[in-house]
Amino acid sequence: MAFPYFCSEAWALRAISSASNSSGVLLSTRFIAQYAWPEGGLQYVPDWVYTSQEVYDREMDLIFHGDTWNFVALEAEVPNPGDYKRSYVGATPVIVSRAEDNTLHVFENRCAHRGAEFCRTPMGNTNEFVCPYHQWSYTLKGDLQGIPFRRGVNKEGGMPKDFRPQDHGLRKLHVTTLNGVVFASYSDKVEPIEEYLTPEILEDFRVIFPGKKLKILGYYRNELPCNWKMYHENLKDPYHATLLHSFLVVFGLLVAGNKSLMLSDSVLGRHGYMASAKSDDLYAEVNADTKKEMRSFHDGMRLRDERFLEFIKEFDSPWSVTMQTIWPNLIVQREMNTLGVRQIIPNGPNSQIMQWTMFGYEEDTEEMTRHRLRQGNLMGPSGFLGLEDNEAMKFVQEGVRRSSTDLNVLKLDGDRIGTSPSLISEASIRAMYQYYRSVMGF
Repeated sequence: MAFPYFCSEAWALRAISSASNSSGVLLSTRFIAQYAWPEGGLQYVPDWVYTSQEVYDREMDLIFHGDTWNFVALEAEVPNPGDYKRSYVGATPVIVSRAEDNTLHVFENRCAHRGAEFCRTPMGNTNEFVCPYHQWSYTLKGDLQGIPFRRGVNKEGGMPKDFRPQDHGLRKLHVTTLNGVVFASYSDKVEPIEEYLTPEILEDFRVIFPGKKLKILGYYRNELPCNWKMYHENLKDPYHATLLHSFLVVFGLLVAGNKSLMLSDSVLGRHGYMASAKSDDLYAEVNADTKKEMRSFHDGMRLRDERFLEFIKEFDSPWSVTMQTIWPNLIVQREMNTLGVRQIIPNGPNSQIMQWTMFGYEEDTEEMTRHRLRQGNLMGPSGFLGLEDNEAMKFVQEGVRRSSTDLNVLKLDGDRIGTSPSLISEASIRAMYQYYRSVMGF
């Protein structure tokens, strides 16, 4: 078990007078004293950010229920009136619903009566939502429309005369869409989605989501026994990608020396993307000195079906691979011609659920759809790339939970914070934690 760092009493007393974070939420003196960031600034991350239940609870309030846009669905999943999908904002279950007037709505999957999570099927079509416990019913917009025995029986029992159904609907979230992607927020202060994403991220987002109609190809779902922030770190960490993933380096998808970029948004540093350009050769050309640094490189590895890594250029982009991390819960993946989104669902400090949605475009030919499906074997919990990441993050969580040192080291690329042209860098992770600390009040 990692123990938190304690600041000096003098520091704690000085902090009391300004004990609120950037969201304006009052921080307790005890919390400030117990969770002081270690010396060394952004080059160290304390283990308790991954293991503390108290820190996790504050993340749910200040981040997922704060001034953020959370991915909840693709419009292609709810195309028709009556369509709905179960989703999450942080750990909170929500429903994404398309009403009779074609408007989209997001509301908590929690009955206003006794709190039951009433919607139990992942997706479907309905004209109302009915709680199985006491049959309270709600419209597709989350309004309460029916209560059995509201007037009682034989003039006895029932609801008080002043009971107003309009005061007891489901808790509703703000909703916005961008080119077929649906976001929700608890905040009425969060900026418009285009501004939230920032110009750098928006540019690459529109490469994958140009406004064309999407076609859902399938889903994966798995649990990762690690903290939710580790998934953001993993995709802001090109260092591991050149070392852990044999498939990436042998077949030239992401190799030290290739044209590449690790970008962080220049506004707050919370979003980013990892990008690389694959060479025209199927098998990577790696010089001898670089090979010595990469134990994952295997000269003899070959594909039985070379169609698997065929790259059909379909976008106006210099990159064959981009992995976007959109704070706080969305990954947008483009690995050559396989496309998808991943939704991070926190599940306590030591666990997360990953919901993968693979897609193409309605205009795709049958041949292109087959190609995307074939190439999709790179992804998912047992994909040629996903499997290694899952295991590595599990090992990290096991380490920090049982640690006696209490610190993670982030010194690659020196003091750089944010965008880096090098794959041997942790600058983007530091940018994320600079923003994270400001929100959390550390």
